[in-house]
Amino acid sequence: MHANTQADPRRWKALIFIGIAQLMVVLDTTIVNIALPSAQHDLGISDGNRQWVITAYTLAFGGLLLFGGRIADLTGRRRAFIIGLLGFAGASALGGLAVNPGMLLGARALQGVFGALLAPAALSLLAVTFTEPRERAKAFGIYGAISGAGGAVGLILGGVLTEYLNWRWALFVNIPFAVAAVVGAVTVVREPAGSRNGARLDIPGVILATAGLLSLVYGFTRAESDGWTAPFTLGLFIGSALLLGTFVLVESRVRAPLLPLRVVTERNRGGIYLSLGLAVIGMFGLFLFLTYYLQVVKGYSPVVTGFAFLPMVVGMVFGSTQVGTRLMTRLPPRFLMGPGFLTSALGIALLTQIKVDSSYLGLVLPAQVLLGLGMGTAFMPAMSLATRSVQPQDAGVASAMISTSQQVGGSIGTALLNTIAAGATTDWLAAHARSGMKPAQLANEAAVHGYATAIWWAVGILIVSATAAFVLINAGRQNGGSERAGAAADDAVPATAPH
Repeated sequence: MHANTQADPRRWKALIFIGIAQLMVVLDTTIVNIALPSAQHDLGISDGNRQWVITAYTLAFGGLLLFGGRIADLTGRRRAFIIGLLGFAGASALGGLAVNPGMLLGARALQGVFGALLAPAALSLLAVTFTEPRERAKAFGIYGAISGAGGAVGLILGGVLTEYLNWRWALFVNIPFAVAAVVGAVTVVREPAGSRNGARLDIPGVILATAGLLSLVYGFTRAESDGWTAPFTLGLFIGSALLLGTFVLVESRVRAPLLPLRVVTERNRGGIYLSLGLAVIGMFGLFLFLTYYLQVVKGYSPVVTGFAFLPMVVGMVFGSTQVGTRLMTRLPPRFLMGPGFLTSALGIALLTQIKVDSSYLGLVLPAQVLLGLGMGTAFMPAMSLATRSVQPQDAGVASAMISTSQQVGGSIGTALLNTIAAGATTDWLAAHARSGMKPAQLANEAAVHGYATAIWWAVGILIVSATAAFVLINAGRQNGGSERAGAAADDAVPATAPH
């Protein structure tokens, strides 16, 4: 049976609305970064608490993703998608209307909760809607471009809204996105019959996974502020290891697990989760350094800083929709992901040469283009392959694992690279204290030295990510007919067919 015989005639329209929802969720991880200084000043948030405006969102999002993915599998992806959109819009409105720090932090956590329901529902809807390989390549190319570029779009939009309206619009902007996506979901999006999972919810699994992931992400956040060897930081990491270890044990024993271990232990999917998570560690830390470098060292305004990220967005969109989509049905995924991550590593390696007086056109721009091109090329086959050979009733949780590896990777990257940069900056200042430089120049030189040191780490992490993709992923090219070793047997079954 050809997968396309039952294809939903409105699937391309559905892709538009799924894409709008995904853009909104990804955008929110960075849009508030640029609006944060204004919000902090306005609501009187202390320096110690300002990181919580970002962390409240990533913690709730990263901690609840597996739960959200399983809820989507059990109750229906379309329903989870609509509830997620409405909740996200409501939480955004609450944040935009915040009158004190507590209200803003609560709203950000609530956004994370509904985002954790929305993101896996969106990706798994895409996975069960597009089953014909060429169409699937195209759809995932567009989705991959949105996922990759959304963070940078958030920086641009955050800058424009903060500078010309005010910081509250960085939250209000989600409402029109959500309303448009809900209208589309109700009128256009359809979920194939028989792809729902009728099993009960695994409550012990939910508690262990959520607590373990929260502890892990929070541990990295505390490492940034208190140091890696602080007793509380170490306690969080040990607690996370115990909780997640117990979670694996429970999942191998219960009848209807939250995360069926077959989803993760399948060689290709395991390789994708690992290499994507590592790549995001390298990329997210970099977003932060470039934002500070352009605003603090170079003195760019928020809007100009936002637009300075455009070359990376263009590179991602081109890599995803042109390179990835065209080659996905011709090459095995590892030959797109490995070289993609290496191209990004090359872009990041250029940035290790950064100096206080480096030229944007001569250094930052080519580095961004390479980074974007590589990430776009690699993300696209990764997202498609991770949801390709999975049983339809596991599509939500397989999708949630992609988002989880990205969210956890993003949190780890920001904390890890920030801590390395801060340490290198302090050491440099101590060594050059008597150099006779003016204080402002000394501070800038020290900061840039810190960034360059941390960027070397990002290069190394991306090389490890590329190696993981080459070594672990062994699926054949994604053209339905000629699968190679390692691709699961049920690939032959269209993802829309009930098991």
